[in-house]
Amino acid sequence: MIGDALRGRRGLVLGVANDRSIAWGITKSLHRAGARLGFTYQGERLERRVRPLVEEVDGDFLVQCDVTSSGEVSALFETVREKWDGLDFLVHCIAFANKEDLEGKFIDTSREGFLLAHDVSAYSLTHLCREAAPLMSDGGSIVTLSYLGGTRAVPGYNVMGVAKASLESSVRYLAHDLGGRGIRVNAISAGPINTLSARGIAGFGEIFAEVEKRAPLKRGVTIEEVGNAAAFLVSPLASGITGEILFVDGGYNVTG
Repeated sequence: MIGDALRGRRGLVLGVANDRSIAWGITKSLHRAGARLGFTYQGERLERRVRPLVEEVDGDFLVQCDVTSSGEVSALFETVREKWDGLDFLVHCIAFANKEDLEGKFIDTSREGFLLAHDVSAYSLTHLCREAAPLMSDGGSIVTLSYLGGTRAVPGYNVMGVAKASLESSVRYLAHDLGGRGIRVNAISAGPINTLSARGIAGFGEIFAEVEKRAPLKRGVTIEEVGNAAAFLVSPLASGITGEILFVDGGYNVTG
């Protein structure tokens, strides 16, 4: 069991939006395992939602960070250096695509929408890894979130699926680049969960019902189950795992 395997370890969590987000499920698991946590938000509206949650888990800090801004990413890691003398793990739960690019057909995706989805949802991981790696002098772990739409064509997921494919490939290349420094990079491909972002996907209800019907476990998964998987991946218990996409979807990905 994880127990207090993360006692005293310091980690950044990017992407908590509210108490129903996958990032919050991960946060609770990390907190239970004893981790010290820092958080980010983007914009005043999200800060009002996130700050009470950060206080609930005794977070060390909460910093504004738009991952499309190099200046804000640099400022985030300056805060990490000021608050802590190093970093043990980073959890990347950030993705975005324009609503109009999640409607209709993928072929109609605009150039601007394609670039934005990849910038926020995929390139941001590479940027954050580059900033975080020098702080992981004793090795570390980085975890991001993907979805089955990165490997299969899921109606309504459109450009986000293509961005997730890029993200998953980035995980493998980053694992290769950082492995010699003792830094592991993995992704969790979570099943559909009723989060704020998921509700922006056309036909989400039908997707969820199909998973419940066809997954070997005959149900969906919870943010807590994804959280426990993330806590495992950033802990010493997963010390031999890197470059992997771990499915937490009730087994749906193995069905035809």
